[in-house]
Amino acid sequence: MPAHSADFRLLFASRMLRLFACGFLAVVLALYLAALGFNETRIGLLLTLTFLGDAAISLWLSTRADRWGRRRTLLMGAALVVLGGAGMAWTDNFLLLAVATTIGVISPTGAEVGPFLAVEQACLAHVIDDRERTRIFAWYHVAGFTASACGAAGGGALASALQHAGWSVVASYRALFWLYAAVGAALALLSRRLSPAVEVHAPGEHTGPVVNLLGLHASRGIVLRLSGLFAVDAFAGGFIVQSFLAYWFHKKFGANIASLGAIFFGANLLSGLSALAAVPLARRFGLVNTMVWTHLPSNLLLMLVPLMPTLGGAIAVLLVRQTISQMDVPTRQSYVNAVVPAAERSAANGVTGTARQLGAAFAPLLAGPLLGSAGLASVPFFISGGLKILYDLALWKNFRAIKPPEEN
Repeated sequence: MPAHSADFRLLFASRMLRLFACGFLAVVLALYLAALGFNETRIGLLLTLTFLGDAAISLWLSTRADRWGRRRTLLMGAALVVLGGAGMAWTDNFLLLAVATTIGVISPTGAEVGPFLAVEQACLAHVIDDRERTRIFAWYHVAGFTASACGAAGGGALASALQHAGWSVVASYRALFWLYAAVGAALALLSRRLSPAVEVHAPGEHTGPVVNLLGLHASRGIVLRLSGLFAVDAFAGGFIVQSFLAYWFHKKFGANIASLGAIFFGANLLSGLSALAAVPLARRFGLVNTMVWTHLPSNLLLMLVPLMPTLGGAIAVLLVRQTISQMDVPTRQSYVNAVVPAAERSAANGVTGTARQLGAAFAPLLAGPLLGSAGLASVPFFISGGLKILYDLALWKNFRAIKPPEEN
C-alpha cells in the first residue's frame, strides 16, 4: 500500500459508497418520475436540470477546493447529497423536484457527479508517484464501477422486494432516495477523517496567482482545449444515460425493475474491470492513444444495440461494449492530472468535469422526445455513437504530441 494508506482507504471507501448510491438511483430515476405522472419531455427537462445543477456545483466547489481546503469542499458536497436525496423523496411537486435535482448532486447516469471526483483525484495525485498514477486511477475507477454495479442490482432488487411486500411503486422508489440521503451523511463522516496530507499546503507548490475565476493559471490553455472536446463526448453520452437505457429496455422489451438491475449490474461491473486493461496498454502505447483506440470500437458496438431484435441480443451487445467502453476513463483522468501543476489539479479536474456535465446536460432534452416516439426511440444510440467517434478522432489529432511526464 502506498504512503498515506489511511487516506487511500477513506478516498476509496467514499468513492464506493457514493457510486453504490448513484447506481441504484440511475436505475429508478426516470421510472420514478414516470410513476409520478410526468411525460418524457418533462423527465428530459428534469434530467437536464440535474446535469446543469451538477455542473454548476462542481465548477463552483472544485475550482476553489485547493484554496478553501479539499476536505472542507468534500464536506460541502456531502451536505448537498443529503439535501438532494431528501428533497426528491419528500415531494412530487414538479417545481420542488426541479430544485432538488438542480442542487442535489444526483446522477442520472450511474456515474460520478458533483465535486467529489475532481477533488478526490487531486488528493490521490498529490500523494502518489507519476508512474503509479494511472494504475491507482484505474483501481479507483474499478472500485467505483463495481460499487455502481452492486447499487444497480441492489436498488432494483430492493424496489422489487418492497413492491412485492405491498408498497406502492412510488413509495418503493422513494425509499431509495431516503437511502441516498443517508449515504450523504456517511460521506460527510468519511471526509472529516481525511488527513492534512491530501491538501495543497507545501510552500512553493503554487505556480502563480490565480488570475481567473476558474482557478487556473499555467494550465489554462490546455485545460480549456480539453474541456471543449470532453463536452462533445459527454453531449453524445447524454443521449444514452443509464436512466434512459433502463427506460428504453423497459419500453421496447418489457424488462422489469429486477431485470434492469441485473442488466446494469453486469454492465457496470464489466465497465469497471475494463479500466484495469487500460493500464498496461497506456504504459505501452501512451495515455492518448489508449483513450482513442479503445473508445472507437465501443462506439460502433453502441450503435448495434438497437439493431438487435431480442432483449437477449441487445443485452449481449451492450455487455460486449462495456468490456472496452471505459478504458478511456482512467487514462483521461490520469492525463488531465499529469499535464497540469499540482496546485491546479482540483480546478483542472473541476473545469474538465464541468465541461462534461454541461455537454451532457442538454442531450436529455433532445433524447426524451425521441424516446417517447415509437419510431424514433432508437435514434439516440446512433447520434451518441457517431458524435463519440468524431470526438475520438479530434482528441487524437490535437493531443497525441502532448505527453505526460512518465512518457517523456
